[in-house]
Amino acid sequence: MESERTHRSWRCLAALFTSAVLTLSCSPSSSVIEPTDNEITGSISDASQPASKPSPPIPNAECPAVDIRPGASTLNVAVKPNEVTAGELRYQLSIRQIARECRVQDGAISIKIAAEGRIVLGPLGTPGSVDVPLHYAVVREGPQPKVIVAKFKRIRATIGPGKTHAPFVDIDSGLRLPVPPRADLAAYVVYVGFDGTSDKNWKLTTRKAVAH
Repeated sequence: MESERTHRSWRCLAALFTSAVLTLSCSPSSSVIEPTDNEITGSISDASQPASKPSPPIPNAECPAVDIRPGASTLNVAVKPNEVTAGELRYQLSIRQIARECRVQDGAISIKIAAEGRIVLGPLGTPGSVDVPLHYAVVREGPQPKVIVAKFKRIRATIGPGKTHAPFVDIDSGLRLPVPPRADLAAYVVYVGFDGTSDKNWKLTTRKAVAH
């Protein structure tokens, strides 16, 4: 069952990679995957090790589950940030598909994540460049969820003249963490979501938190 789920994830990830290529090469109305300067990466520091030949990566590694963070699948951008009403809406962003792929090397898991979404113009929106704030995080679920590693970034998508919407695709390989014990792996979840405020004020909302 795990193998079948992993293969499905790879197929989904491959489809999103293909979507990214097609979007970049064939869509004149949008430009994607343009990180800005305020990219912030959270990671676990590695202890100093003597220089040695790195071991080759192990493909087909077991991956944590992937999910859209509850309450963070859409983002409404209004003229007045504190008054997000339908009439004041400039853009609505939504995440439509996500996938992940893992590789193990030198005792660590490297996770590649793909997120595909859409931007739609609101009544007060205009074509042009739109910031897409994304948060990726690996969380160990439990009574007190713990963020193992997280990354905040902004990409840009462009709604072309005369268009009312545009896609965006982001593929990120910046999440790396020590391989957890096999018994703990089921409690790990890779979350993807929008962050409309600040990377420092991201609230940890998980499936378990919502359930409780």
